[in-house]
Amino acid sequence: MSYVDGFLVPVPADKKETYRAVATKAAALFKEYGAIRVVECWGDDLPDGKLTDFKLSVKAEKTETVVFSWIEWPSKAARDAGHARFVSDPRMQQMGDMPFDGKRMIFGGFETLLNVQ
Repeated sequence: MSYVDGFLVPVPADKKETYRAVATKAAALFKEYGAIRVVECWGDDLPDGKLTDFKLSVKAEKTETVVFSWIEWPSKAARDAGHARFVSDPRMQQMGDMPFDGKRMIFGGFETLLNVQ
């Protein structure tokens, strides 16, 4: 079974294309370092919850939406090795400032439990 890194990040709505450009560059590096696929999803139907919701989870402001993304890896070991190479790659450093507040990003690694295609 594969291993998945999952992310939620608040992104200013007017930075959609900037985010897409940075994500495209990052995806190429992740793929180079062993990722099976990289998926970036722009929130456009995010209902307000009573206790919590996607926007509350990252403290999104009125001018922001939430990006839901994941990177699929062949295994946790492949993720660990690929991620280490990604963060030390000078091309990643050259991407500059991210078009979002990284302090409000939620992320984690997940073992695949079910994968129906």
